[in-house]
This record gives sequence, C-alpha cells and structure tokens, in this order.
Amino acid sequence: MAAKKAGAEVTLVERTDLLLGLGNVGGIMRNNGRFTAAEENIALGASELFGITDKLSRHVNVDFPGHKHASLYDVIKIEPEVKRLLIESGIEVKTIARAIDVETETVNKKGIVDSLGTSLPAKFLRSITLADGTIIEGDVFVECTGSTGPMGNCLAYGNGCCMCILRCPSFGPRVSITQKAGKHDIMGQRKDGAFGAFSGSGKLEKSSLSEEIQRELNEKGVAVINLKKEEVVKEKLDLKVCQQYALHEYAENIILLDTGYAKIMTPFFPLDKLRKVPGFENARYVDPYAGGKGNSIRYLSVAERDNNMRVIGIENMLCGGEKSGLFVGHTEAISTGTLAGYNAVRYLKGMKPLELPPQIAIGDLISYANEKLNTKDGLMTRFTFAGAEYFERMKDKGLYTIDPEVVKKRIKKYDLANIYREKLI
Repeated sequence: MAAKKAGAEVTLVERTDLLLGLGNVGGIMRNNGRFTAAEENIALGASELFGITDKLSRHVNVDFPGHKHASLYDVIKIEPEVKRLLIESGIEVKTIARAIDVETETVNKKGIVDSLGTSLPAKFLRSITLADGTIIEGDVFVECTGSTGPMGNCLAYGNGCCMCILRCPSFGPRVSITQKAGKHDIMGQRKDGAFGAFSGSGKLEKSSLSEEIQRELNEKGVAVINLKKEEVVKEKLDLKVCQQYALHEYAENIILLDTGYAKIMTPFFPLDKLRKVPGFENARYVDPYAGGKGNSIRYLSVAERDNNMRVIGIENMLCGGEKSGLFVGHTEAISTGTLAGYNAVRYLKGMKPLELPPQIAIGDLISYANEKLNTKDGLMTRFTFAGAEYFERMKDKGLYTIDPEVVKKRIKKYDLANIYREKLI
C-alpha cells in the first residue's frame, strides 16, 4: 500500500492462496502500546489496514491479563477485506506464487569505497524466480516472507509440523530471498539456547466449547478458566514467542479471546488433557490442527537491515515484518512494512531514505531492536509495543499514550504528518 500510494507499480507475490500469513489467526490490535503505534501510523498517513481491523473488531476496549484496551478483529473476515483493498488500489496480487530463487548482479557503484579509497562492488537484485519457472523482474524488492517454517525447521526446533495456517505441505516451504541473494540470516534463540520460538496461541472452534464459555466470549470477548494445580505447566511460558503473554496467569489459567474462533493463549495444550477441563469436553482445534501437539516455530530467518528497512549488502532490497527483526505482532509488521514500501519508492527516485526518529514509538522500536541484536541477550529478546521489555521502554521514554491528539502533535512536531500519502512518482 505504501509503495503504491507513493506512485510505484506494485506486484505482490504470495506463496499460499491467502494473504496476511499469521494475520489470519492473530486478531489482537491496539493492546497496550500498540494503540500508540496504530495512531502513529494513522497520523503518518498509513490508515488503511487499521481502518479494516477497527471495522472488523468483534470487541473493543477489552482487558485481559497484562493487557489493556485491546481490539479483537474477526480473523475469519479479515483476509478478503485486505485483498479487495489491494486490488482496488491497483496492486497486482499473485497468489499460489512461491518465490524460490533470485538473480543478482554485482556492479561497482560510485560512492561505495573502502578505507583505502578503493571502489567496492554493490549487489543488486534483478529478479525472482517462482516455483513454476516464472521470472519476475523489478527495480526494487521488499521481502516480507516472515520467519516461520519450513517443515524441516519445525521438526528440528519444535515438535514437528503441526499443520498451521501457513500450510507448507500444501503450498511448499518458505524460501529466504535474502539467503538466496547470498546474505546470512539471523536466528532467534530461546532461554535454553535452542533456536526459534513457538507461536504463542492456538484457535479452538468456538462452537465446540460449552454454551457458558461461548456466551462469555461473545459478550465480553475474553474468558478466563482456572486450571487445577496438576494441570499447570509453567515451563511452556519459556517456549512462547509472545513474551508479552509469558505471565503466570497464562500458565495457571486457560485464557480465551474471541476472534471469531476461540483464541487459546498457550503454544499448545494436549487435547486429551484439554477435554478434561470443564467446558472443554468437546474442544476441537482449528489452528494449528495439531495444536494439542505443538505449534509453528518462528524467528529462524531474520535479515540484517538498517533503520530505513534496507537489507544490508543488497542495494535495492528492503524488508518488513518478522523478516526484519525479532518483532511480534500485526501492528509491528504494518509499521515496518509500511516504512519499507515507502522507502522502496524513495530509492527508485534517488532520494535519501526516511528514518523515523526515536522520539516516536515506531522509530524507536525499529532502531532499538537493531541495537539489541548486538548484545548478549539480543537474540533471546522479542520486541513488541504490546508488552515485555519494549513496552516498559515505551513508558519510561514517555512514548505510550492512548490520546490520538497527543500522537498527532508528536508526528506533526517532526514534520511527518501524512508523509505516507505523498506521491513521489
């Protein structure tokens, strides 16, 4: 959307038959600092996706353990709305189009020199190759392939393929474009040193739960069910990618959120044990289908990038979402992806890229996550506006607010109001 609004011709290449990836099973927006970040994006001129998630919210201003004023969008309705928006905006959308290889070119570019003044070669991405042999050329590329899968990674670092929404067996494995271009990807770690992290939630068919739980979800958007002492497994908290939900309440209770399905806030819960909990006697997973056994493994393919979202070492390639850092959440993906798309067009125009200042939350998150990668614990830290370490930083720096007018003034102060609406080409 950002690249299209800035005037570029845009082609979106998607591996499966659904856009949004994990956005099809997520659903949580505007909780904690994500409210601030959503309003910052809107003030910057990137309102479209937040308009859809707001419109499709089943519940607003929901509180649940560790989180305030959340909006819960309907994951069943979200993808068609976004797809229509893109197509109506004139973006070419190619689905079932898996990128498997690239063609690069190395040239000496004026201005890139080493300490002795010798001209250094620069690498350019010229095209990507799809699984069916189609070659797509471009002037600039943005990789948002995420960091989850393929099946081999879930087997090596998790509990095997759990048949999640990404559907690698059906549509083929995710391929890292940065690695195909010769770059080395970063892998996140857990506290025990193992690579990757489990996705932090699953989806239950709401109608498979008791009428009492269904009613509570439909009316309040959240249901908290206490577990017996022998059913509590606190070790699972360390497995979660979503550290903002790694609170004791999430081990001692079953916490459900209404996103169309009943979102169960735990990486996995054995089905035979789940069905022994009152109200869950007929429970059935809808994502991942093997949610009693495991969940998808994430953070195994993160690109090295600068604070303008450009991939280090490839002149005409940018990145967003989980590909661009150890980020958690849709708001974080929209924030990084929008900046990448906008800067892709600035690159085409030969303009200096936009770097969002650390005085706004989005800019601070992007730069802070990069800084932390160079620290001892950096690979074990996850970054989200919604909680854990970064939300505390937001509060300490005075960046957190739920007042849209305060956000508008902040964005205007740095002369960034509606910058994403500027047509550059």
